[in-house]
Amino acid sequence: MPDALAQLCQGSLGPPLINTTFGAGTNPGNQLAAASTTYQFYSNDCPNDGYYTVRNNTNSCFSNSWHSFVADHTGDPNGYFMLVNASFQPGAFYVDTVRGLCSGTTFEFAAWVMNVMLPTGCTNGGIQPNLTFTIEKTDGTVIQSYTTGDIPVQPVAQWNQYGFYFTTPVGINNVVLRIVNNAPGGCGNDLALDDITFKPCGPLITSSIQGYPVTGLTICENTSVSYDFYCNISAGFANPMFLWQESFNGGTFTDIAGATTTHYIKNFLITASPGVYTFRLAAAEAGNMANVGCRVVSPEITITIEAKPVPVLSTNAPICGNNPLQINASGGAQYAWTGPAGYAGTNQNIVIDNAQPINSGKYYVLMSSPSGCTKADSIAVTVYPVPVTNLNYPLLTICEGDTAQLVCSGGTVYEWSPSVGLSATNTGNPLAYPKVSVNYQVIVSNDFNCKDTVNSDFTVLKRIVAKAGPDKVTVAGVPVMLDGSVSGDSISFSWNPEYLDNPSIENPLASPPAGIHEYRLTVTSNAGCGTVTDAMKVTVYKEVFVPTGFTPNNDGKNDKWIIPGLVAYPGFELNVYDRSGQLMFQTSNSQQGWDGRYKGEQLPAGMYVYVLQLNNGPSSGLQKGTVMLIR
Repeated sequence: MPDALAQLCQGSLGPPLINTTFGAGTNPGNQLAAASTTYQFYSNDCPNDGYYTVRNNTNSCFSNSWHSFVADHTGDPNGYFMLVNASFQPGAFYVDTVRGLCSGTTFEFAAWVMNVMLPTGCTNGGIQPNLTFTIEKTDGTVIQSYTTGDIPVQPVAQWNQYGFYFTTPVGINNVVLRIVNNAPGGCGNDLALDDITFKPCGPLITSSIQGYPVTGLTICENTSVSYDFYCNISAGFANPMFLWQESFNGGTFTDIAGATTTHYIKNFLITASPGVYTFRLAAAEAGNMANVGCRVVSPEITITIEAKPVPVLSTNAPICGNNPLQINASGGAQYAWTGPAGYAGTNQNIVIDNAQPINSGKYYVLMSSPSGCTKADSIAVTVYPVPVTNLNYPLLTICEGDTAQLVCSGGTVYEWSPSVGLSATNTGNPLAYPKVSVNYQVIVSNDFNCKDTVNSDFTVLKRIVAKAGPDKVTVAGVPVMLDGSVSGDSISFSWNPEYLDNPSIENPLASPPAGIHEYRLTVTSNAGCGTVTDAMKVTVYKEVFVPTGFTPNNDGKNDKWIIPGLVAYPGFELNVYDRSGQLMFQTSNSQQGWDGRYKGEQLPAGMYVYVLQLNNGPSSGLQKGTVMLIR
């Protein structure tokens, strides 16, 4: 133990009768009264020799040869302390008259001091503060004094408490405190002073709770209990008097009427408010008990009445099944849950993934405070069932144009989408006739508005189509290509009857003999969507046949002069002349017939001459003849 602490009161102390803290606030603090110091006040940081200031911090003084610190000795960033740079001549730098002490009473004087010089200051050779504290009568008679010796430098800013105890003479209530700096000024001898206190010092008092090894207990609210508090006091008072005091939640201690022995029995009723109840025994000489400043007090006994938890429960229920069930709780330090389906847990909150109706019911929680005080509560939750949905066609393949009856059950409300190709969207049994492949989705709701979603995936096979193409005309020995086409999903097809180079392709070559032949193109769905057939005719002439007349009267019969079989002679040339030899019509297109017009004007009835040059065919050559235009 440092010598400074060895001089302090070894018995029990009372509350400080004098407590000089220098105040708190922004920099700088107020200068001291003229009678308190012979040093000069400096309103900024880092005072020079013979000066002082009042501050709540100091920083980087004298080229960083002082400690920098940001609070007073209690750690209060706004708390002031006295910062002193000693003068060159030793002498008193703080003098104060302390009034209102109890006469004939032992007091502890103490003050907190810091050597603000860094070990490296003054080239590692700074002067160390050396203080003498003197308690004097007002006439200058010394009652007690104490010298600290050299206060050493420290590698970090460090406050140390120095003090001693003294007894005021009988009849003396006012004394003078004098703090003298014994070291000469110069480089070093710089200090900070804080929290000067005078506390009554008396015999050593120990506190206990009968039957317990500690002086602090915690009980739960609504508990009826009785405790026997006891204090043991050493010798020191000639005629001691005692008085128990009580404080609630850190408030002012008040005297307990009639509690004037070293024992005090405290009864806590079930109606006692939660909080911290603090008890101590005040002791003083019989003549001084009435003066609060003359009392010493025992170590404190604390009884904490801890409030029981105040449960706050909430839930996201009611919910539909297959969703997370959540129950939130607050107000406790520990939780013990029980619930439906054998649920048990100790987490603060309950989360049940994929909850089902079996999880419905009441959940009970026992909440505990940090000290074990408990409170029970409960909350009821409901998990509604989801629809048990059945759908007859999750997957279905149909032919284009067909209709399927969808049958869905398990709910009371049905919502189908998309609506295209459905007879209705709000029934469980709509008719479906989609034109293209589609995925239908139905949302099924029950009486609790719980929902389930199922899908019906339709594959629509395209309708089969057979087109045999236009009729064809040719001459014997000249093959003709059929212009067939087929379409549809998963099909097979063929031509018949005979005289085809390949009946299994869409455009085979037909080489029938002279005559009229019907060809049929048959397409079959391999997926069961039926069979379709289309037919066309191939007319085969033995040779090119030139009609001898036509009647262009727009009756739909023989309105154009067309020479069948010219398709077999690519590159033919056909010219028609009137009787005067003027060209009336010309073509090399086997499908183009003459309508009896010349330059858009109808020609008169009569005989006209044609000249037909056949090229690239089976019987090429020049043919001439006449054609009768009949009106």
